[in-house]
Parts: sequence; C-alpha cells; structure tokens
Amino acid sequence: MRQEIEKIAAVEQNSHATTGPGYVVGVDLGGTNLRLALADISGTILARWSSSTAAIRGPEAVIQLVSRGVKSMLHEVAAPPEALRSVGIGVPGVTDVDNGIVIATSYLMGWRDVPLRALVEKELNVPVIVDNDVNMAARGEQWSGSAKDARDFVFLAIGTGIGAGIVLNGKLHRGSSWAAGEIGCMLVPGAAEIPANIDEPGALESMIGGEGIKNQWQKLGSVEGSALPSEFNATEIFDRAVDGNPHAQTLLRKSATMLAQAIYNISLVLNCPLFVLGGTVGLHSALCDAAQKMLDQWIVSGSPRLVRSMLGTDAQLLGSIRAALETAQACIIPSAVCANSD
Repeated sequence: MRQEIEKIAAVEQNSHATTGPGYVVGVDLGGTNLRLALADISGTILARWSSSTAAIRGPEAVIQLVSRGVKSMLHEVAAPPEALRSVGIGVPGVTDVDNGIVIATSYLMGWRDVPLRALVEKELNVPVIVDNDVNMAARGEQWSGSAKDARDFVFLAIGTGIGAGIVLNGKLHRGSSWAAGEIGCMLVPGAAEIPANIDEPGALESMIGGEGIKNQWQKLGSVEGSALPSEFNATEIFDRAVDGNPHAQTLLRKSATMLAQAIYNISLVLNCPLFVLGGTVGLHSALCDAAQKMLDQWIVSGSPRLVRSMLGTDAQLLGSIRAALETAQACIIPSAVCANSD
C-alpha cells in the first residue's frame, strides 16, 4: 500500500505541477458526530474539523456541514478549492458503493436510498467514494493499523452498535446486496429470536452494543433497587468489572461470551486468522482479553487471533483517506476513468 501511495504522489506531482499540491478529505459521518480530516497526497493528515450532527437529520444539512468543514481545512493550510482532488466518506449503514447510495441506516434517521456521492460531488465538484464506515475502518487498519498488509481479516467495530469489515484475499467483501458484515443482526443464544429490520438495531448489537450493555446495566439497577449508578456507559461498566464489581463482571462475562460466539461462528465460515476489535466498546482490553480466553477454550488449535485496533477512533478517517487517495489516483492518471476501487 505504501508503494501505491508513493505512485499516487509521483503522478500527482507530474500532473499538477502548475496548480500546486493536491489534497484529499476523509469523512467519518456518525449519528451524533461528523469528523473530517484533510491529508496531502502522501496520506499525511494536515488538518481536522468536526461538528455535532445530533440535531441534524436531512442529507442536505449534512452535506452543507461537510462543505463547510472542507473549506475550513483548505483555508487552514492556505490551499485553494481547486487543490482538492477527492473525498472519501464512511457512513453507518448499508451502502451501494458502485452508485454511492446509502440504502438504509438505523443511525441517520430518515436516510433511505440517499444518493450521497452524487450530492457531495455536485457540492464540491470532485470525485467522491462512499462506503460503510466499518468497511472504511477495515481499510484503515489494513493500511497502517493492526492488520497492516494482512490479506484475510475481520474488523469488528463495537460502539453504539456492531458491524464488521471483512477483508478476503486483500479486498473488502461487501456481498451481493452490500450487506456483508452486518453482524449486529446475527441471532445468537440469549438474544432476540426474531430478525430485526435492516434499518433497526439487530439482535446481537441490542445485547453487546454500547446501548445494549447500558440498558442491561440499568435493568440490573432496577432489580437491585437502584443501588447501581444508572448513568454508566459500557466502558465505565467494564472498568467497574476490572475493579471487582460483581454485577459489572456478570455483564462483562455475558458480553465476552456473545462476542466470542460471534467470532467463532464467523471464523468457521471464513477461516480468517485475525480479528481486530475497534469502536469505543471493542477497544476495552477487558472485553478483548475475556473473549480471547473463551475462544482459546473452544478451539483446540488454530484459534483466531484477537487484537485491538492500533488506530482507535481514527480508523474510519484513515480508511476514508485511503479510499479518497485511490479515487484520486484513478482520476489523475492520463486517460483513466474516474472510478471507485477496492
């Protein structure tokens, strides 16, 4: 991948010698926050910008925020608008990458079949690639994180919800209808037995996603007569488990068991040797360690290796930057057709 980026930089230098250096933007679009990063053609981040999306639902308002952030970062590095080469956007939902359409998401209310790529390209006048945010995170980890140069691995993002970015033979596997990796909807013992709709939280994530863990903690507090602080989030609950709180330890053990079951099932189908845990909840060392111990007990030989993300919350941004760089490469090579690539 480093050789590919160097190739992009060389072509960029030759093709735009008269217009100055080029830049790309990576976008991490979440249900409550929007984060942007501006990088040069070598992939080095030069500026960042963020904004809340908590009270914003419509695509048009989000696009205006993206545009404002892009202009702010270009101004910060004293670059003109025409220096922007491409934009990569990670979105929390099922996304048609070929056409840049956000098909459905449970975290951006009202978003159904949104032609995000076309809308952003019209606004910024540069090529855009749109993909699921967990797929973007997998790109980032493969580029410069815990799965650097790995050809077969699964990135598991556990935050408010759960998703997986699947890389097979060095390429992202998205499935025939773009829904590969939507493991939050997996049916596992102890979770709901009825599949959820595609735009609703699934059975697995309702149990071990951040909100699911918090809800279970609050139910325990009700049973205990409100003796447990209800405001704790999932990572704070796991911190209490490490400190010896028996109720928190129960939830940690339950969460680790369900996570290990999901990984075990995925590993049987894909035979991937590496699973990378990311997201605010997945990065907690207690969850990773407990799940690995269970996997080691269940699989006598060849247990998949479970590691935490090296990039943390930047995985999605770096993956979006990588995707933008590849898109820029397709558009700056003479006679090349601007196209999205893996």
